[in-house]
Amino acid sequence: MRHRFLHLDPELIRSLLAEQELQRIFNQLVLAAGGDAEQAMEWMRYLQEQGYLDADVDLDAFFESLAQQRVIAADGEGGVGLTAGGERRIRRSAFEEIFRGLERGGPGYHPVRDGGGGIERLPETRAFRFGDEIHHLDAARSLQNALRRTSGDSLAMEEDDLEVFETEHLTACATIVAIDISHSMILYGEDRITPAKKVALALTELITTRYPKDHLGVLLFGDRAEPVDLTDLPYIEAGPYHTNTAEALQLARRMLSRQRQPNKQVFLITDGKPSAITENGQIFKNPFGLDMKIVNRTLEEADQCRRQRVVITTFMIATDPMLTDFVEKMTRINRGRAYFASPDNLGEFILADYIRNRRRRVR
Repeated sequence: MRHRFLHLDPELIRSLLAEQELQRIFNQLVLAAGGDAEQAMEWMRYLQEQGYLDADVDLDAFFESLAQQRVIAADGEGGVGLTAGGERRIRRSAFEEIFRGLERGGPGYHPVRDGGGGIERLPETRAFRFGDEIHHLDAARSLQNALRRTSGDSLAMEEDDLEVFETEHLTACATIVAIDISHSMILYGEDRITPAKKVALALTELITTRYPKDHLGVLLFGDRAEPVDLTDLPYIEAGPYHTNTAEALQLARRMLSRQRQPNKQVFLITDGKPSAITENGQIFKNPFGLDMKIVNRTLEEADQCRRQRVVITTFMIATDPMLTDFVEKMTRINRGRAYFASPDNLGEFILADYIRNRRRRVR
């Protein structure tokens, strides 16, 4: 008789679950604080004082564990900051959190226009057809078919016995994530900049780990548009800016023109109307209503993207009918895609769209 002894210490399980939850809370607060680890720690202490975190949780021990794991470290100026390892952990956490929420058949499936490099073998098989690559043969299934047909009397394989693995063609993509950092991204009591950062972090982790031949760039746009390094993502903050969508699209086109991938796209994350354009190095602003001069310049940039085969996918964190009409018109001109998402499901929309739009089945 076999015996199995198993003991799970309830206190140990509770402490592990609590630590995992604390890690998620810390990651979220660091992003909301623009990468300021000290501010995130201060907010966690405040949450405990207000009763949102259990009074029995030893935050000092948790912060010490973060230091031991090299998530945070002294910054040389008497404070504490994120380490490179801490930034990687936040990227991985953002990816895992968003990726867990993806459901089969969820938002974002669209056919891919251009083929790219790379063949991925799938577990499914089908009957061999003339012209199939020999190295895609499923030897085990083919042998089983031959044995079944001959009942094991004499092994003589025929063409009808052969099966090959299905394959999937992975398209090579160059993607620019354009994040609106205008003042409206933190107005009305709703933090919209943190979900946008989380999406960019998750895309970074997805592309570097699963699609290393793809390219990901990030730009920010307020009064002006500027590219940022991927390592700067945790530290992005919104500011007292207008929304220069036209310059964001123009800069995205320039950034993509330097990439060799056949599929090029812009993920435009915004919650406000275009309210600024650049003219001869000067900023023309009009925050009141939809200024037709600004609108037309923005639509011209969307059309230029279409001419250069750059697809714009707009993720609009707003439901105002006037803004909805503008986004739909820009989408028609570019022949792109548009989603009207809330900050809560923004990441699921974008990762689903990215993954499914870069694949097509090779027969």
